[in-house]
Amino acid sequence: MTAPPIEDLLRELAPQVLGTLIRRHGRFEECEDAVQEALLAATVQWPAEGVPDNPRGWLVTVASRRLIDQIRSEHARRERETATATAETVPEDVPDTDDTLVLLFLCCHPTLTPASQTALTLRAVGGLTTAEIARAFLVPEATMAARISRAKQRIKAAGSSFGLPEGPEREERLRVVLHVLYLVFNEGYTASSGSELHRADLAHEAIRLTRMVHAQLPDDGEVAGLLALMLLTHARRTARTTAAGDLVPLDEQDRTRWDREMIDEGLELVKASLAGPALGPYQLQAAIAATHAAAATAAETDWRQVHALYLILGRIAPNPMVTLNRAIALAEVEGPAAGLDLLSTLDGDERMAGHHRLLSVRAHLLEKTGDAAGAYEHYRRAAKATASIAEQRYLESRAGRLRT
Repeated sequence: MTAPPIEDLLRELAPQVLGTLIRRHGRFEECEDAVQEALLAATVQWPAEGVPDNPRGWLVTVASRRLIDQIRSEHARRERETATATAETVPEDVPDTDDTLVLLFLCCHPTLTPASQTALTLRAVGGLTTAEIARAFLVPEATMAARISRAKQRIKAAGSSFGLPEGPEREERLRVVLHVLYLVFNEGYTASSGSELHRADLAHEAIRLTRMVHAQLPDDGEVAGLLALMLLTHARRTARTTAAGDLVPLDEQDRTRWDREMIDEGLELVKASLAGPALGPYQLQAAIAATHAAAATAAETDWRQVHALYLILGRIAPNPMVTLNRAIALAEVEGPAAGLDLLSTLDGDERMAGHHRLLSVRAHLLEKTGDAAGAYEHYRRAAKATASIAEQRYLESRAGRLRT
């Protein structure tokens, strides 16, 4: 087995192993450290010796031994080679159940603030690095590292039982769980850093976890809406890049390459979610994605409907990114000048200061007005502001075309 499949397998198994250890021992922070040790041992041993017949049990065994060592003495460190060499026997009490969903709800413990709940879940279940989470929250990495550490300590102090909550508490924590899965998917669909535009492992994991939540809560409109949004968006993945890995914007994509089966499933979920008594932000975003998916060509997109949906979304869940996306739709309906006017309302928002998305959208609209110099400058600034190499190449190519 090559390295990428092992990497994918470890990402899938990590939250399951962590859930097993927490159920057995408690000690959230210590369990996470032990699981990281086991994952590191696997990345060293498995490529050379092969993946064990029971990889999950192997990881539980190594992580459990590492945790016991840590509990016995914080200063005792067993050599990793010894741990991996003696980890061939899988304990009989390794359960077959997947505790990932329970782990999701534990990370959304009521003693934590919503921001800390989301950050901890992204770290423990989504597998994102602290730097990636910090970019998702638009805060410095050091701030996010401290937030995650405090969240682990609070869960430890609260002594929470490892199980699914009931009643109103489940509903409250579910909203945070959905937000976490939304952020994980976004990081997978458009990676915030690195050479690749996508991180398919994260997107697939977000979809898998959302399917799990939907299977348990099939009548929840927002759960169905979030799953629909993910499917309709992920359906475009293969058309979003060229063979060389360069970004292809939505209006230039070959729509015959979109995953029709995924779109059909997403459209059915949208219909089901919109039939409920209330509308939430994920249902509305899914409806927007469905409008794009229903258009055979970019020219056939119903931009008035898209703009109307963003207006509603802005009322029930105001957010600078919603305003930014509405500006794109408004430009299609009323012209680029109207879009630029709406963008100007974001200039005083500290969360958007220097954000590459604001810079790139402004560049795009300036280009449409014929202001080549202004567009060139903003494309260049946007390219410098993003850590994604794929986005950098695209934005620099747009600037280079204008300069030529």
